Amino acid sequence: MSRPQCCRCLRPITHCLCALIPSLDSRTRVLLLQHPSEVNHALNTARLAALGLNNAQLLVGEVFDDLATLLNPPGYQARLLFPADDAQPLCTYASSEQPLLLVVPDGTWRKARKLLHLNPLLAALPRVTLAAGSVSRYRLRKAPGPGALSTVEAIAQALQVLEAPRSFEALLAPFEALIDGQIAAMGRAVFEKNHT
Repeated sequence: MSRPQCCRCLRPITHCLCALIPSLDSRTRVLLLQHPSEVNHALNTARLAALGLNNAQLLVGEVFDDLATLLNPPGYQARLLFPADDAQPLCTYASSEQPLLLVVPDGTWRKARKLLHLNPLLAALPRVTLAAGSVSRYRLRKAPGPGALSTVEAIAQALQVLEAPRSFEALLAPFEALIDGQIAAMGRAVFEKNHT
């Protein structure tokens, strides 16, 4: 029998994160494209990001038929937050600069690459990247390489750079609570044996 869950954050009612989810405005628009396999993942950080940002949209799927429309909202220039040899490092907006539609694929690296493969318009977008050497707070998962962040961490860091000096640290509060709750549930000894 499944435990009752919050219809907003999708966490069990006893572990609802809604009180910690901020309501942040951003000049940047964030479009999260989530692979279906991530929707019911216990640590669904894309959902936390979408709930915490007023100018964000979360879509679930593998092929997005209306991508041409989604990638061209008036007043924004679309960029894909995904590594590539020609990806440009993000930098703070100039005052007159048109803000970004930051497109963020959500899934394992393999699933995210599949989203790009299945959606050529997505793969064709100019790419942007975060500064090298970012350290994840995601203490429950071994990163596939240096600089690998959870989706909510990547978005918070991107917004922090684009919209400096504004702070988007509050976006990470439910993420931190989620990680702490998972560690508490498994017990400190199990956590230290498997994750430190």
